[in-house]
Amino acid sequence: MSKLINLRTFKEFFESSTGGGILLFICVVLALIVANSPLGDGLISLLSTRVGFENESIHLNYSIKQWIDDGLMAIFFLLVGLEIKRELVEGELASPKKAALPIIAAIGGALVPAGIYALFNYGTETQHGWGIPMATDIAFALAVISMLDKRVPPSLKVFLAALAIVDDLLAILVIALFYSSELHYTYLLYAGGIFALQMAFNKLGVKNILAYVIPGVFMWYFIHHSGIHATIAGVLTAMTLPTTPDAQESPLEKLEHMLAKPVNFIIIPLFAFVNTAIVMSYDMLGGLTSNMGLGIIIGLIVGKSVGILFTCWICVKSGLSALPEAAGWKHIFGVGLLGGIGFTMSIFVSMLSFSDPLFIEEAKLAILTASILAGLLGYFYLSSLNNKKV
Repeated sequence: MSKLINLRTFKEFFESSTGGGILLFICVVLALIVANSPLGDGLISLLSTRVGFENESIHLNYSIKQWIDDGLMAIFFLLVGLEIKRELVEGELASPKKAALPIIAAIGGALVPAGIYALFNYGTETQHGWGIPMATDIAFALAVISMLDKRVPPSLKVFLAALAIVDDLLAILVIALFYSSELHYTYLLYAGGIFALQMAFNKLGVKNILAYVIPGVFMWYFIHHSGIHATIAGVLTAMTLPTTPDAQESPLEKLEHMLAKPVNFIIIPLFAFVNTAIVMSYDMLGGLTSNMGLGIIIGLIVGKSVGILFTCWICVKSGLSALPEAAGWKHIFGVGLLGGIGFTMSIFVSMLSFSDPLFIEEAKLAILTASILAGLLGYFYLSSLNNKKV
C-alpha cells in the first residue's frame, strides 16, 4: 500500500505545475553543496571531460558541459520556440488586443533592466553584460505563481506565461544579434538552405515530425560553426512546425507535449546543476556589490518590476489593451517582481558575455541572489493581496 502511495505521489509531482520549479531549486542547492565539498574538484573534472569525435571535415568533440550548454539547451530553445509559435497562432498572442499587453510589458521589462545595468557598468570591463538582467525564467516564475493557487486571479498566470514567452523571444534575438562571434557565411548558407527545406515541408503539408527534427540537427551543426549560438537552431526549427488554431492536435503541439517533461524535469535541472556549481570564495562575495553585481541585482528586482508596471500602465491608459480579468495594478506589480527571476536565460547570457571565469562566476552568484529575492518578494507580496480586487 505504501509503495502504491509513493508511486502516486511521484506521478503527481511530475504532473504538477510546480514540480519543475521545485526540482530546479533542489538542483541549485545540490550543485552549490557539491561544488563546495571534497567532491567539487571531481565534478569540475567530469564536466571538462571531452566527448565526441572529429576529423578533417567534422568537428564534434566537446566537453560534457559544452554538450549540455550548446546541445541540450538547443532542445530547451526548441520547446520555447514551439510555445511562442503556438501562442502566436492560437494563444495569448493570437490577436493584437490580447497580445499588446504581454508584448509591451515584456519589452519594458527587458529594456529597463538592461538600461540599469548599462548605467552601472558603462565604460567598465563588464559593460558587455547588459543583456543578463533582461530575461525571465519561465519555469521558476510559473512555479512560484502556481504555488499561490487561488490567492491570485487565474488570468494573472496566463499573463505571466505570455510575458515570459515574449521575454524569451527578445532574449533569443539579443543573443543572435549581440552575443554571437565572428560569422562564417558558408555555414550560415548551409543552415539557411536547411531552414528553407523545413519551410517547404510546412508549405507542402508534411506532418511527420522527423521531417523537421532531423534537418534541425544538421542545422544545429552548421549554426554552431557559423558563429551564431547553436541554440538558435532550436527556435528556427520550431517556427517551421505546422500547427492549426483548432482543437485537433497538430505536429507542433504533439512535439511540444513530447518535450515538455524531458525539458522541465531533465534538461533545465541539469543545466542549472552544471552552471550553478559555483565554488564560493570571499573574493566572489565582493562581486555582489560591484558594478556588475549591482547592475544585475537592481536590474532584475527593480528594473523588471518598474519596467513591466510602467509599460502596462501606458498600454492600458492608451486603450491598446486591458488588464487581465479580475487583476489590478498591485497584481501587475507583483508579476513584475516575479519577472525578476532571471536564472536560466540570464545565466546563459552571462556565459556569452564574458571571457574571464571570475566575472562569469560572480554574475551567476548575482543572478542566483536576485532570482531568489525576486521570487520571495513576489510570492509574499502577491500572497498578501489575498485575491482581493486591487
